[in-house]
Amino acid sequence: PPDYIRRQRQMCIRDSMSDALDDILATVRNAMASNEALYIRGGDSKSDLLGRPGAGRPSAGRALHVSTHTGIVDYHPGELYLTARAGTSLAEISATLATEGQELACESPLFDGQATLGGSLACNLSGPGRPWRGSIRDLALGVQLINGRGELLRFGGKVVKNVAGYDVTRLQAGALGTLGVLTEVTLKVLPRPEHSLTLAFELDAAAALHKVNQLAGQPKPLCGACWIDGRLYLRLAGAASAVSHTAELWGGETSPGADRVWEDLREMRLPFFNGSETLWRYSGSSSVPVSEAFGPGLIDWGGAQRWFRGDLDQDALAGWARQGHGHITRYRASDQQGMDGNCVNAMQRGIQQRLKRAFDPQGLFNPNHLYSAG
Repeated sequence: PPDYIRRQRQMCIRDSMSDALDDILATVRNAMASNEALYIRGGDSKSDLLGRPGAGRPSAGRALHVSTHTGIVDYHPGELYLTARAGTSLAEISATLATEGQELACESPLFDGQATLGGSLACNLSGPGRPWRGSIRDLALGVQLINGRGELLRFGGKVVKNVAGYDVTRLQAGALGTLGVLTEVTLKVLPRPEHSLTLAFELDAAAALHKVNQLAGQPKPLCGACWIDGRLYLRLAGAASAVSHTAELWGGETSPGADRVWEDLREMRLPFFNGSETLWRYSGSSSVPVSEAFGPGLIDWGGAQRWFRGDLDQDALAGWARQGHGHITRYRASDQQGMDGNCVNAMQRGIQQRLKRAFDPQGLFNPNHLYSAG
């Protein structure tokens, strides 16, 4: 019976839980007393992405491991929310949601099962459906965290209405752990689509962008659009009748194997991402033209996210990105300068650094991770 199955699942969840909150709090408070830096570590699945040198492998200070703080502590399928400890793997969360026909719509990468909930929110990583189904930032309803004063704080709640005043919960998205130690996160979950289908078209990058921008304005079940090596892929997901009808209207090739491209794109397993060349990420308007100087790269999010490889001129890239009111980030590089390549202006950077001082006055957490000064 369903109730019996649900009770058994809840028992399995409880058995897999590990509460390390007291140890994490003690470590933070000891670091405060000795003024010792702490470098937050989860599943270590993103240590070569984003951030400046030393954040994942400190030469000074100590590592603060949260990967032992695990477990889904509250899940109500009917209320569409789930609360889990920060060290819980996304793979475990996804498997639990699947038993109820639900999912995390943000499609954050699992990175071979090593990605954790806290790390995914801290890096604000979302998959191919982000423009249509939202980011992990959009799904975050509440967090529990330890600030730089050694205080255990809770923000937000379990429904969207609870968010009032300063939205500290979503402020953690992309902060890379510099504002505190995430210990618990509450996320909105959604039903899995009834049916999914991928269409493929042989097009160059400029024609692909034009086609996507035309189709994206139609009230159709589009939830993925990427261009890779001369092929445009469009993913449709929703009611089976709506997906089938749209596929008939739009045409293109259909192949069961084409669905694999979305998983490989999400997990950064495509050949494009291989190698040691610097990886650049553009985020901004989908309508900005393809760059003749840098090539099309790999296009995702219907053009709103684009990837480039190589030793490119950062100022030139940033100038091109401003056409789409976007920005360029050096996402992965041999010198790991990372977020110093994130072209925020002086005012934005000042706000970010003041937030850092407010949450972490001693500068304990991941120092120099975002910038060379905090």
